[in-house]
This record gives sequence, structure tokens and C-alpha cells, in this order.
Amino acid sequence: MTIDQILRECKAKMDKSLEHFERELRGIRTGRATTALIDYVKVDYYGNPTELKAIAAVSVPEPTQLLVKPFDPASKNDIIKALEKADLGLNPMSEGNSIRINVPPPSAERRQQLVAQVRKMAEEAKVAVRNERRDANKQIDQLVKDKSNPISEDEGKTGKEKVEELTKKHIEQIDSICAKKTAEISEI
Repeated sequence: MTIDQILRECKAKMDKSLEHFERELRGIRTGRATTALIDYVKVDYYGNPTELKAIAAVSVPEPTQLLVKPFDPASKNDIIKALEKADLGLNPMSEGNSIRINVPPPSAERRQQLVAQVRKMAEEAKVAVRNERRDANKQIDQLVKDKSNPISEDEGKTGKEKVEELTKKHIEQIDSICAKKTAEISEI
């Protein structure tokens, strides 16, 4: 394995950590309704736990409302039960063949909790990025120690500096995403 391969692998893993963080943030509630709030709710559909987005169309007709239209009208009651059990603080209401969910703006206390949760998730993402840095640096150290590889200590040092640059870039991105999300939550 070469230093370039280690760097590529490290960058790919850091990118995955960043993507995971962004994906998790979509499920955090802000003042506006978003389909991501309930997309991954598991519904007991004919005995199998199934994601809501697989058995129903979810839309946002108004900024404070979600509309769920089950593909199979018989599953409507199962979907309502799953939404209530998901403990999202939402109250699904049956309306014909669809389910309407009003998304009230979170209270000031709840917003503070959400901001704290976002910051915690950001810190976990940073830890994941730092772990990738540690692993890459270990691999570079092993390459330099291994006498069968023609890699000098200077090349190893340069490789470690590049890993550090990658780490700083990814952590800055995480901080930026976190700041944007906390501003979104704090906005009434």
C-alpha cells in the first residue's frame, strides 16, 4: 500500500462520516415540517417492520403540515400506530384515505434540547473523523518502519501533514453544517 492509497482511503472514510452526520441531521426537527422527520419510521406492515417511505407517499402541503398517503389504504391504521409509537411529539389524524400531521413549532426549551442534540451529533462526527486520522497515521508509520518499502521518513511526514489537512477540512465542514442547523432550529 502506498501513501496515496492511504490518503484516498482516509478521505473516503471521512467523507462517509460527514455524509452520515448530514443524513442524521435531516431527522432533527426544526420549526418547519419536512418529510425526513418520518421517512424512516418503522411500520409493522403485514408482520414485517417496513420504513414508512416504502409504503406511503409523504408530502409537505403547508410549512407546518405533513400529508401521508398510504399506497395500500388498509395499512393506514398501522401507519398511525407507528407514528404515535415513534415518540416524535406528533399527532397523526386520519382524513379519508390519508393521514394529516400538524407539526407545531417546538417550544424554547425543546429548541435548546435539539440544539444540544445537534452539537452532540457534531462531536460524534468529529470523533469519527479523528479516528480515521489516527488509523491513517498508524498505516503511514507502519509503511515507514517496514524496510521492504522504499518510503522515507520525510515522505511519511508529508503524508501525515496531508492527513492532518484532510482532518481540518472535514472538521470545518462539520462545524459549518452544525452552525447552520442550530441557527435553523433557533429560528422561530
